Amino acid sequence: MKLLSFIVDSRTSFGAVKDNGVVDLGARMAGCTTLRQLLEAGRVAEAAKLVASAAPDHALDKVSFAPVIPDPGKIICVGLNYRDHVAETGRIVTEKPALFVRFPCSQVGHLQPIVKPKVSDDFDYEGELALVIGKEGRHIPANRALDHIAGYSCYNEGSVRDWQRHTSQFLSGKTFAESGSFGPWLVTADEIPDPSKLTLQTRLNGTVVQDTTTDLLITAIPGLIAYISTICPLVPGDVIVTGTPGGVGAKRTPPLWMRPGDTVEVEISGIGTLRNKVIAEPE
Repeated sequence: MKLLSFIVDSRTSFGAVKDNGVVDLGARMAGCTTLRQLLEAGRVAEAAKLVASAAPDHALDKVSFAPVIPDPGKIICVGLNYRDHVAETGRIVTEKPALFVRFPCSQVGHLQPIVKPKVSDDFDYEGELALVIGKEGRHIPANRALDHIAGYSCYNEGSVRDWQRHTSQFLSGKTFAESGSFGPWLVTADEIPDPSKLTLQTRLNGTVVQDTTTDLLITAIPGLIAYISTICPLVPGDVIVTGTPGGVGAKRTPPLWMRPGDTVEVEISGIGTLRNKVIAEPE
């Protein structure tokens, strides 16, 4: 099942894709007005039954996509989690995952514009696989980690590289307003039983700039969940962005930056394609 958050008629809701339309679950399921609330209530199976018998309420091309989870409690990003990206940055593989956070205001949905900040021209793409937690847990063992995942999506972890390099901490370059994107939808975990068997490709204006398979993650998804859940509880709606492969614009000669007017796409097998135009921040 493909679950999404969307805006229609100035109302924010959530639903499921069906027959090139959207079944409006927010309007149909009492007590749940957001996708995060659906996950918190453990009502995904109930939603699936409803979708199976319902006709779409809206055409897919008539809704505006919001980030898959517009209101996550946590967005935890993993840096340097593919060996080719570690190599191109001149760093070394760390024993433990490198973690940083993004804030919800830093992300937009599928087909919404991402914003190049006016303070920098060093605006880079990072195509990544994101997962959303569906079951709360702390100290989750790796061999049970996949049981805690609600589903998977695409993420463009837009990075402002000169601000990222201001200090040894990444955050300042990683969470500019509306600089990243999350979508188009959440493919539920039952449709992706093994997230290590996916392909990921990033394209800038139709040219492939990143191309990988998720079995090349240095710390695989079960290990990430085990590690992060040791630090803090993971709860439904939390987002983990698993890392980008080599090919980032900052490490090309000359550097390849996203510019206003560009189109950037992140495509992951079994999920779909996240597509966004780039615009300039208003003066």
